[in-house]
Amino acid sequence: MNKSTQSVIGRQTGRQTGRQTGRQKKGTVKVETDKGWLRLRFTYAGQRRASALGLIDTSINRQFAEQKARQVELDIISGNFDTTLQKYKPQKTVRETKAESITAEELILRFIEDKSKLVSSPRSLEKYQTLITHLKSFSLKGKRVTHSLAERFANDFKQDNLEQFYQYLLEKLAPVTLKQKIVWLSACWQWGIEQKLIEVNPWKPFVKRVKVPPKQMPKPFTQEEIKAIVEGFKRDRYYSYYLEFIEFLFGTGCRTGEAIGLCWKHLNRDCSTVWIGESLSRKTRKATKTNRARTITLTRRLQSLLQSMKPQDCDLEKPVFQSKRGKSIDDHNFRNRAWKSILAKADIEYRKPYNTRHTLISHALDRGMNPVAVAQLTGHDVQTLYENYAGNVKCRPMLPEILE
Repeated sequence: MNKSTQSVIGRQTGRQTGRQTGRQKKGTVKVETDKGWLRLRFTYAGQRRASALGLIDTSINRQFAEQKARQVELDIISGNFDTTLQKYKPQKTVRETKAESITAEELILRFIEDKSKLVSSPRSLEKYQTLITHLKSFSLKGKRVTHSLAERFANDFKQDNLEQFYQYLLEKLAPVTLKQKIVWLSACWQWGIEQKLIEVNPWKPFVKRVKVPPKQMPKPFTQEEIKAIVEGFKRDRYYSYYLEFIEFLFGTGCRTGEAIGLCWKHLNRDCSTVWIGESLSRKTRKATKTNRARTITLTRRLQSLLQSMKPQDCDLEKPVFQSKRGKSIDDHNFRNRAWKSILAKADIEYRKPYNTRHTLISHALDRGMNPVAVAQLTGHDVQTLYENYAGNVKCRPMLPEILE
């Protein structure tokens, strides 16, 4: 049994049979976690009961939960069980814990809990869980005991401890990933200060310390490559049903998740405009990456394409682009099977499907389109547009020729 999700406390008392004996069933009380919070699960008077403890699942709090579990067992056996469950609630919860007694793990879990009220997708919070994993995997070695940084009080992180941890991560992670981890840790501690749980943020100096080397911009697909990719999908016996999806990606420059999440309700009656304000990835629907919506006027070609796809009795909630089985497109399957296969057959250097967005922006700028207009169509600010997407040579400033 997985210890991180369930710990069984106590032993089965009395032998259970299939017959009703008229006596209360006496059994084990289990300590469980529900979304990171501890609770007790047990049976009393033939009914399943659960008691939330109001404690985050940490090693210290789990010890307390196990003590309460044994107390419940003894009370059931002795006939002193408190049906209101108040007897088994902690007198002081983690929320009331003094600043000096909250561990790093508890602080991060509290931060995640608060963030969950503002973030609709659980996947957005998974990145913070990795911080606990890193803190647990790194141990501080003392004279008598070895313990992880996750167990250390958040208000008691020494500079030499942080330096050791920083060097540990430096050996394991790429600079850009290391930068992200340190920024997230700093955000957790800063939140702790605002909540008056801790007093100092020791991570701030390390945020500026991590230097991320510049990364070469991805190459946009050329006009010939675009044509070859579209033609490749059109003629492929297995993946031709992706053809309209591919043309829409190249033609609009929208993000892959935005195209996958597009429903018929997001198009106007004649398919001349499309509203983009949602994204679908890993079966999770959420707002766009920038949390901003935009309406795009489509080209005649894309309008005709969508009109030809639209069912006569159209269900407005259905996705516009579907898998072979009529479901929403799975971006992993599309990339790993269809996209890679078509690019390989066309002998085109591999670039991610997201590069269709980079391609449209680069070609639009290359043809002299106003950068502000391009930014409005793609949902960027102008500076981000130039820094990350203007990949074509013609749209860059040219050096003067002085050696004639």
